[in-house]
Amino acid sequence: MLKIFSALVAGIIFGMGLVLSQMVNPNKVIKFLDITGQWDPSLMFVLGGAVLTTMIAYRFIFSRSKPVFDDDFHLPTLLQIDRQLLIGAVLFGVGWGVIGYCPGPAVASLGFGVEEPLIVVISMLAGMLFYRAMV
Repeated sequence: MLKIFSALVAGIIFGMGLVLSQMVNPNKVIKFLDITGQWDPSLMFVLGGAVLTTMIAYRFIFSRSKPVFDDDFHLPTLLQIDRQLLIGAVLFGVGWGVIGYCPGPAVASLGFGVEEPLIVVISMLAGMLFYRAMV
C-alpha cells in the first residue's frame, strides 16, 4: 500500500511541476521547439532543473541497497541503441513537436477539461494496444 501511495504522491508532485512550468501549454512547448522562428527558451530551465535534480537524487537513491518501497531497483536491461528505440524516439519527437503534448503533460492536462489532451491520451492508448497486438 505504501508503494501505491508513494507513486500517487510522486505523480501529484510531477503533475504540479508540469502545470507550474507550463509544460501542459502546447503553445509554449511548440514555441520552445521552434528554434528557427519565435523560439521561447524558458523551458530550458525546466530541463536543467530536472537534470540537476536527477543528478543529485540518483547519488542518494543508488547508494541504498534497495528502494524504500520495493525489493529491487527496476533498471533497463537493454543498453544498446537499436532500430526500435530510434523509430520510437522519432515518433515521440514528431508527435510532441506537431501537437505540443508529450505523455505526462497530456495526462496532466486532462483535468482542464480541454478536448485536445483527451484525443492525445486516447491516441496514445490506441498506439500502445496496437503495438501489443503486433508484438
